[in-house]
Amino acid sequence: MLKPKTVEWSGECLRWWLSRKQQGQPPERCYTNAMKRLSGLTLLEGREGEGKPANKGDRVVYNSRLFLNKGDEVRLNETQATHLPKEMIRVADGVTLIDRTIVLGRRDAVAGVEHALSGMKVGGYRKVRVSPHLAYRDKSIPDLIPQNAVLICEIWLRDSVSAFPS
Repeated sequence: MLKPKTVEWSGECLRWWLSRKQQGQPPERCYTNAMKRLSGLTLLEGREGEGKPANKGDRVVYNSRLFLNKGDEVRLNETQATHLPKEMIRVADGVTLIDRTIVLGRRDAVAGVEHALSGMKVGGYRKVRVSPHLAYRDKSIPDLIPQNAVLICEIWLRDSVSAFPS
């Protein structure tokens, strides 16, 4: 069995991005692995990780933060953390993160997040704008996400196990 490559410095990566944001500095444009172009999905920032890109069928572990288009953070992680085992929850600089595991291509996450994860490498970061048709459409999550909301998603890929190990 292939042992997954896990990024232990993911918290350090998050702290780096948060410190740059607090200082009002522009994002570092060092991303070379371009995201597949898709109507309704816009890459705002990115940082490339290491290793092979994640592809359809791969099992990936990622962390994410959601914001409404106006900039208000959606406190989904904090809400879900009250119902999940402690092994899935991490706190970095006061930010609650949940280790989410999905298989790319099985529609385990909203389409915009799944498309953003495709092609990412372990340790990579993407900030994307997701249109409603790739997120929750006319559905809402009461008190968190309104109907037809445009979301800004920050995504960190922590782990990837290829469906076809070489």
